[in-house]
Amino acid sequence: MNQIKEFFKRDKFAEYINAELLEVSEGYAKAKMDIQEHHLNGVGIVQGGATFTLADFTFAAAANSHGTVAVAINATISFVTAATSGTLIAEARETSKNPKIATYTIEVTDDNSNTIAIFQGMVYRKKQTLESFIDQA
Repeated sequence: MNQIKEFFKRDKFAEYINAELLEVSEGYAKAKMDIQEHHLNGVGIVQGGATFTLADFTFAAAANSHGTVAVAINATISFVTAATSGTLIAEARETSKNPKIATYTIEVTDDNSNTIAIFQGMVYRKKQTLESFIDQA
């Protein structure tokens, strides 16, 4: 799992929003984002794109955790409540997997375990291994 954590350190947009991968295991990932002023929108709540990016980053880590390159083919998010400060935590759990398609549910919560958003995503699982992709990069 260290290999996948190292791989996702190259995600420049996740780095830009200060998303940090905390845990990865097969079909699971957990990441956090400390809310900063640049995450807030015009009404002072975390911008939906920042929340989506945190969830998407966590989704990608969980989907690639099997060592096979997985790319998103669908993603939706429901914003349940607003966040304004503290830390957002995203946890991705695999809900189904076959050789070509896998689905994931990602819950984004705040410091008090309140649900901020629910993200659902589907990936296409390529034949290429993550290791071979890393070797090419």
